[in-house]
Amino acid sequence: MPGRFFLIESIGGMDDPPRLNIAPGQEVIALTSMGVQHMRWGMIPVGRMNARGRPVMETIINARSETVFDKSAFADVKRAIVPASGWYEWTGAVRRKQPWRITRKDGALLYFAAIYDVWHGPGGVQVPQVATITCAPSADVRDIHHRMGVILTENQLMQWFNDDDDPVKELMKPFPDGRLRVEKADDVDWAGA
Repeated sequence: MPGRFFLIESIGGMDDPPRLNIAPGQEVIALTSMGVQHMRWGMIPVGRMNARGRPVMETIINARSETVFDKSAFADVKRAIVPASGWYEWTGAVRRKQPWRITRKDGALLYFAAIYDVWHGPGGVQVPQVATITCAPSADVRDIHHRMGVILTENQLMQWFNDDDDPVKELMKPFPDGRLRVEKADDVDWAGA
């Protein structure tokens, strides 16, 4: 969670068209303490090495709230927020999976807590990259997935950018029960990602 999401609203003066199927590896809008910018959704953890001392190139799209501040793979990352109109989950057997659309009942934007850094690739390329943070699910989504993104309210956005980990850890919990709408998403063009 989330593995796909959508954003139909305009954010912070960005002139992005509405997108109904945003997939990992694509560019997303991220809010940071420095403003609004585009980032690649999925992080190659900077400095992460395997047992042989070679760089790990696995892309991480979600980080677990329980361990994000303890893992060396996420040392020195900064905090971001990924706005979304909603996200998708699937249930059921392979080739018969049912897609579900999850949105706020009040129609407001979702603000996913996230982390980001800049990946320095070959030839001097620099790629801002972001990963959302997950937690246990609320009662609203528990029947369709065992995790959900940490969703911040409008009043919690500035607290998320706090440099101290303790006030931020208080935010990493399920969105309050009864505030999310879950409905079938049979109308989405999944091939158009």
